Amino acid sequence: MHPETISVERAPVQRSRGHAANVLRRLLRNPVAMIAATVILLLILMAVFAPWLMPQDPFATSMLKRLKPIGTEGLPLGSDELGRDLLSRLILGARLSLFMGIAPVIIAFVIGSAIGIFAGYVGGWANSLIMRCIDVLYAFPSVLLAIALSGALGAGIVNALVSLTVVFIPQIARIAESVTTGVRRSDYVDAARASGASALLIVRRHVLGNVIGPIFVYATGLISVSMILASGLSFLGLGVKPPEPEWGLMLNTLRTAIYTQPWVAALPGVMIFITSVSFNMLADGLRSAMEVKQ
Repeated sequence: MHPETISVERAPVQRSRGHAANVLRRLLRNPVAMIAATVILLLILMAVFAPWLMPQDPFATSMLKRLKPIGTEGLPLGSDELGRDLLSRLILGARLSLFMGIAPVIIAFVIGSAIGIFAGYVGGWANSLIMRCIDVLYAFPSVLLAIALSGALGAGIVNALVSLTVVFIPQIARIAESVTTGVRRSDYVDAARASGASALLIVRRHVLGNVIGPIFVYATGLISVSMILASGLSFLGLGVKPPEPEWGLMLNTLRTAIYTQPWVAALPGVMIFITSVSFNMLADGLRSAMEVKQ
């Protein structure tokens, strides 16, 4: 998804109260989006209630139980290379995996939106200066930039979180700047400016309501990218450190078992795939419900 391909209908921010209800109604009528939202909700509940859902201690090792196949008694999804219950580790791993997927996007959404809205509304040389600086980071592929930053900062959850946030700020800032520039040129903003309203009041009452929707939809689609990048960093040893369960890290530790227990080794990847696809489908449903054109 390229930021340049997203636009928003120029409509006054003074929308009827029924607008939110219409968006929700259109979203509820989208079966694909509802399935995706249900899957995401179940994953979040699984992460929240992980201590009560785990059948065994996810950190307990046993060399006698290592790499057991799916369906083994007491190990419904088999065990990993250290004999730990894979079902328990997948359940607990949802916490870090979802956190590393959602948290960077939320932080980048706040920072990137503020930068883009400011640049788009001010315009002129300030816009050019800010966006040229943003373009320096945006020019690098997301994967390479995330790996470079994580490699420079070192492995760990905090450093991976910082790296992913820096990766997504330029993307969200470009969206925010593009949409805000279009709204700034609209008639109702010109009328508010002519009436003597302050810039802060215009941004709060006339700009934010028209730009937050498209930015939010775009950011929702980035969550799947964030999850894949976070898992990739953990797979490369630049993210979560063992023995903490995280789906990308579990893929890394189980890669040696791909020839002996391929189904067991593939389970963390399946969880990453399902979660990423669900967030993508939900983002598509939100885009259609909010009438954000692509």
